[in-house]
Amino acid sequence: MVEPAASDTPRKQIALVYDYSAVPILPDIQHGALTALTGTEWGLTVFAVDSNGSDLADDFTDFLERQRPAGIILPPPLSEIRLLTRLARQFGCEPVCLGTVPQGDTGKFVASDDRRAVAATIAWLISLGHERIGMIAGPEDSRLAQERELGYLDAIADHDLDRGPSLIVNGDNTFISGFKSGRLLLEVSPRPTAIFAANDEMAAGVLQAAARAKIAVPEDLAVVGFEDTALAARLCPQLTSVRVPLAEMAQFAALLLIAPQGAENLPSDFSAQLVKRGSAGPCPASTGPA
Repeated sequence: MVEPAASDTPRKQIALVYDYSAVPILPDIQHGALTALTGTEWGLTVFAVDSNGSDLADDFTDFLERQRPAGIILPPPLSEIRLLTRLARQFGCEPVCLGTVPQGDTGKFVASDDRRAVAATIAWLISLGHERIGMIAGPEDSRLAQERELGYLDAIADHDLDRGPSLIVNGDNTFISGFKSGRLLLEVSPRPTAIFAANDEMAAGVLQAAARAKIAVPEDLAVVGFEDTALAARLCPQLTSVRVPLAEMAQFAALLLIAPQGAENLPSDFSAQLVKRGSAGPCPASTGPA
């Protein structure tokens, strides 16, 4: 590993380093960061890495060595990797994490209350008459995914509904995992009348699984996603999803890096909001298998 040279000084540049799996949320994050930099002398560098690759540490270190950013924004899943925040600080680069921070890290982070947002979304589905609600959770080792799953469990417990293990399946945030997990949930008997997926990519997979099984959405199955990426409005039916204010969060994160005193005067409560579209509706009269 290349060690930082003591004589090097950071440039008026901040970096947005993202994992390839974060491509769906990247436009909002990049837009927010650039909004914060507009009219300033600061620039933004964007760099992609593979969080599952064996060269992650080397690639990240090489980037820091070449670019020398003064600060760095790390969206999930990179925001959960403590090695990256530690390496950044070794190079005099202040990290700000979006969504969550690595276990044991006390650094800066900007987050919405995903647990509360998911609980409110499941409660909304329950208000529509759904009592068999499945969930496609994210990776088991992701703290952010765990928060979203806890929100689901909170709402199910608050309404004294079944949360049997057959109603929760873990995906990996990809379309194909949503499709496979959706097929598993649609084979449960009695079948769920609603499925909540922890991101829009997996929810899109559920829509595909339902179409393959000839299950009508939303007439026979409600499907809800999370993050409200551009994909949500492009699906058929359009996807009901929870909008996470990623652009606003990224703008705040960038301000923490370039003008921390000014950022302290801005609102820092980033609440997620349910965006209702055509993929979710009242519980059908029959909940049996198609």
